[in-house]
Amino acid sequence: MASNMFNWVELSVVDISRAMTFYEKSFDLKFKTEEMGPLKLAFFPPGNMKECGATGALVKGPGYEPSSSGTLPYIPVKDIESALRKVSVNGGKVLAGKKSIGQYGNIGIFEDTEGNRVGLHSM
Repeated sequence: MASNMFNWVELSVVDISRAMTFYEKSFDLKFKTEEMGPLKLAFFPPGNMKECGATGALVKGPGYEPSSSGTLPYIPVKDIESALRKVSVNGGKVLAGKKSIGQYGNIGIFEDTEGNRVGLHSM
């Protein structure tokens, strides 16, 4: 059994190239892309899934609609304020600045270029 309840996250996108550029510039990463039938996917780097427990992909296709009111996935970062600045510079919208959640660290929330609400978390 996996160490986390969830091990895969899919972020719906309208324009996969725009979304890839946003996440690559905002979080210094590179995607691998693949088409699976009608779906276009851009895979987040897997890192060490045994250590981090989850990864995912940007997905464009039928039944995939970006949302600012649904599930709220969080991306781990070292510095929330710096990450939010990069998000803003690269076309995202800061929805909530750095906020303490006590012993659980800090969070911040942004909207990506596709209209998805995404959180940031740091310890």
